[in-house]
Amino acid sequence: MKLKIGNKVAVLDDVVNGVVTNIDGETIEVLDDTGMYFSYLSSELVKIEAEQFELTKYSDIENKLLIEKLTEKNKPTKNFKKEKNQIVFEVDLHIHQLTNSTKGMDNYDMLNLQLDTAKRKLEYAIQNKLQKVVFIHGVGEGVLKTELQYLFKKYPVKYYDASYQKYGLGATEVYIFQTPN
Repeated sequence: MKLKIGNKVAVLDDVVNGVVTNIDGETIEVLDDTGMYFSYLSSELVKIEAEQFELTKYSDIENKLLIEKLTEKNKPTKNFKKEKNQIVFEVDLHIHQLTNSTKGMDNYDMLNLQLDTAKRKLEYAIQNKLQKVVFIHGVGEGVLKTELQYLFKKYPVKYYDASYQKYGLGATEVYIFQTPN
């Protein structure tokens, strides 16, 4: 791709957008929106034809991946329909909900406290024949969510993302298979 001075560009693998101000061989100088100058190789930049806010969902985009994602929305979701009087047990795993102070705790200690709490609550729900548990873990870097999924594989449960409308992206709903007794 041949860039010219004045082209709007975005940096691959970074959140920098700006305008090309100088070209020296393969090195391109970019002035970002905050007034800072950065130097990048031309292979690290992509030309922006239209700003993101100018794109609409009605634009004529022939992108195979996008078309697949749109058709996936029409498929039935994994979420189960909630019965009217069904009890959903919510467990907030945010660290400030589990302890008064994190002083003296490193990330490993906090993660273990969150996982131990999740394990105890899940076993409580299984023992008391609760059918659904929602673990609110937040978005973050996804470490807790990944560890929770590993934990859930050890139990007779099915798990999936909880309601986006109610919890956003930071919650996992667990459906517990009941054994007749």
